[in-house]
Order: sequence, then structure tokens, then C-alpha cells
Amino acid sequence: IAKEVMAEQGIELPYMVGTMIELPRACLIADQIAEQAEFFSFGTNDLTQTAYGFSRDDAGTFLDIYQRQGVLEQDPFVSIDQEGVGELVQIGVERGRKTRPDIKLGICGEHGGDPASVAFCHRVGLTYVSCSPYRVPIARLAA
Repeated sequence: IAKEVMAEQGIELPYMVGTMIELPRACLIADQIAEQAEFFSFGTNDLTQTAYGFSRDDAGTFLDIYQRQGVLEQDPFVSIDQEGVGELVQIGVERGRKTRPDIKLGICGEHGGDPASVAFCHRVGLTYVSCSPYRVPIARLAA
């Protein structure tokens, strides 16, 4: 379709085909997905929801209790859970790069503006982070 549109418009634009990785299974089969995708954008908000089995909207009613009682150290929607969701991201990175070494990898969502999450992204080899506009200064400082 892209070639048809460019021919019709008389222009050529470089583009890449990629995908959002938002489910645990997608991280586990990232090597297969990378056969077609030139980039992954890990949707860590949705990945957190599916890994934990609760929605961000509902979590507000009990996460503070979990934190006070020591069930969770921090809100996993604020700072990426490096041992759980982070492990899934790392698996996705490793398997995606095994198939396509030059794949572009990043995250999108609020974790992209959290300094600890940005440090984690750098450590596992992501090439970019994106976040809401008001978090950009924080993300730039963390990077």
C-alpha cells in the first residue's frame, strides 16, 4: 500500500514497519515478530497491566495499600517493575535482536519519563524512550 500511495503522490518517503509489544506472549515470541518488524515499541503501561493482571484504573483503589503492607515496593505504573515486566522487556530485546540485530527498540508511555525506568531502558539496550510532553525534561535529564 505504501508503494502505491507514494507512486500515486509522486513522492518517496522512507518508512519503517514496526509493532507495539504490549503482551507477555509478544515478548516471548519477539524473535518471530522481528522477522517482519523493523522496530518494537514496548507499551509498558499495557504490558504492566497484562503481566500483573489488573488495570491501571482499578489499581488506584489498592496499590497504596499494597505498598504500605510491603506487597509492592512502588507503583509499577510509575516506575517499571524491573524483575517482572522488566524481565519481559529484556527477553523481548534479546530475542528481537537475535533475529534482527539492527532492530530499533524503545518504550512508550509514562515509564519513559521516570528516571529509574529510563536508566533500566539504557541498561537493557533500548534505543529510545517516549513519554508525555510534560515528562520530556525529566526523561532528557535521566538519559
